Amino acid sequence: MKPVAILISGAGSNMEALITSMTGAHPARPVLVLSDTPEAPGLARARALGVPAQAIDRRAHADRAAFERALCAELGDCGAEIICLAGFMRVLSPAFTERFKGRILNIHPSLLPRHRGLHAHERVLAAGESETGCTVHEVTAELDDGPILGQARVPVLAGDTPDSLAARVRAAEHQLYPEVLRRFAAGDRSPVFLP
Repeated sequence: MKPVAILISGAGSNMEALITSMTGAHPARPVLVLSDTPEAPGLARARALGVPAQAIDRRAHADRAAFERALCAELGDCGAEIICLAGFMRVLSPAFTERFKGRILNIHPSLLPRHRGLHAHERVLAAGESETGCTVHEVTAELDDGPILGQARVPVLAGDTPDSLAARVRAAEHQLYPEVLRRFAAGDRSPVFLP
C-alpha cells in the first residue's frame, strides 16, 4: 500500500474525507498530516482519526526555502509516496514540485482551467456562470495548472452566495478527491468525471 501524506492549513474537511476513504482494499494508507499553521483545527481531527499530525510553522522559518526543507524532511521520514494538498494555502516552489514530480495531488474549487487561484466562488458568481465544480490535478510549478485527474460539476443556483456555493462544491470535493486518490494510488492516472 502506498503511504500518503496530507498537507493542510485549516479545518481539514477534505483531509478527513481522504483519511476515512483509505480503508479495506484501498491501495493507499495515510501516514502523516502536516499543517503550516499550529492552530489548524484539522490537526486534532487527524489525530482523532488515528493519523499522526504535526505543524511545521511557516512563520518560524526564515524563508520559503527553509520551510520547504523542513517539509521535505518530514515527508522523507514518514516515507510518503503520494502527497495530497487538502486546503494547503501555500504556493510550493518549483524546486519542491520538481522533487516530488508526479506524486503531488491538489483539489481546487473550480472547473479548471477556469478560475485558478483564490476566490473562485466569488468569480464564478460575478461571471454569471450556471455551473461550477471542483478539480483534482497533479501539482506542477505553475499554479493550478497540472494534468487534470478528475472533475465534478455543481450547478450554480439562483440566490447563491459564495458561502452557499462553497458548501455544495465542498460536498462534491469530498466525493471526488477520494475517488481520484484511489485510482491514482493504483496507478490509474486517467481522468474521472463525476456528474
